[in-house]
Amino acid sequence: MQAPLDVTVLRSGIPDTLPGRSLNVCERGIAAMLAGELVRGETVGVEVQLPLAGDPLRARAMVRHQGKLRCGLEFVGLSAEQRAVIRDWAKDAKVEAEFVVNPVPAFEREKTGGGGGGGNGSGGGPGRPGNKPFALAWIIFLVLAAIAASLLWWRWNRAWEELESGLRSEQAAVRDKPQVQVPAEVMERLLIHRVEPTYPAEARRANLQGIIALDIVVGRDGSIVSMRPLNGPDVLGRAAMDALRWWRFEPYRVNGEPAVVETTVAVEFKR
Repeated sequence: MQAPLDVTVLRSGIPDTLPGRSLNVCERGIAAMLAGELVRGETVGVEVQLPLAGDPLRARAMVRHQGKLRCGLEFVGLSAEQRAVIRDWAKDAKVEAEFVVNPVPAFEREKTGGGGGGGNGSGGGPGRPGNKPFALAWIIFLVLAAIAASLLWWRWNRAWEELESGLRSEQAAVRDKPQVQVPAEVMERLLIHRVEPTYPAEARRANLQGIIALDIVVGRDGSIVSMRPLNGPDVLGRAAMDALRWWRFEPYRVNGEPAVVETTVAVEFKR
């Protein structure tokens, strides 16, 4: 089932919303394609508009799988009412699909196909005139509904393809190779916005502390486009990267033009 959705994740106290579309949904969770990447183990907010449902479904979920733009989310604390919404949607969607495939119920076919009506139009036979306008109206209605649904789907799918195209362009920009290696002390003087990392609770319980060094690539606009921890526990590396997403530098210039550069930064965790 494909439907538009939004996934909101809180990073360093700042909500970040990623648009996307669902690929499959059930009472346990949802599979989706997003315009960005999540981190396994993160808790996110999900808002999805189920077809044939009135209000959008809003729920909390945990990221269980992440591969490129595809992710798997497990619902957390889904209420009985929300589960009923999913069940009702699935049932209604199935009934709607069966109705479109076979718009005349079985008992109507039996009633109109068997009986003792004569050919004068007053009986129950399938050829009675009274059934023809009704059937024709249903056919016209179904054709118009199919055309409208196809048009809406085309417009929505085209908008999503444009979003994915833009995302691929951004990812291509991210893959630009650094033009120069800049010493850490030089880039530190160009730092204009710094966000301190959050000390993870599990690291605090395990008494993990120290300095995490990261190799980063800074884009022409001064934002960090890629990063890689060089040492330390994974939990501290992830916390450091969550903070570095929001760092900003003045563009480093080569021959007067902003350049993509590589450098090293250090983030300290201590109790």
